[in-house]
Amino acid sequence: MRAALILTLSLMLAGLQYRLWVADGGISHTFRLRQQVDAFRAHNQALQVRNLALQAEVDDLKSGADAIEERARTMLGLVREGETFYLVLPAGDA
Repeated sequence: MRAALILTLSLMLAGLQYRLWVADGGISHTFRLRQQVDAFRAHNQALQVRNLALQAEVDDLKSGADAIEERARTMLGLVREGETFYLVLPAGDA
């Protein structure tokens, strides 16, 4: 009788330890979830910085012609009327 009680309690303890350390909702699962949350927070912070930069660029484009002109010059290669465009190549490309 006493041996059966000790065996039953030992099995219950082993089952609870398994749930605590290995099963879903246990310590290892909680640790993995916390790591995922930290990774998502870092990713979200990077995206927020990117969004702020894009919002600043949108505001700049809405507010003035200087930003539009700069974009037209750099991205499209446009020049103003009366300006002369010079392309300087490195010495090895000639």
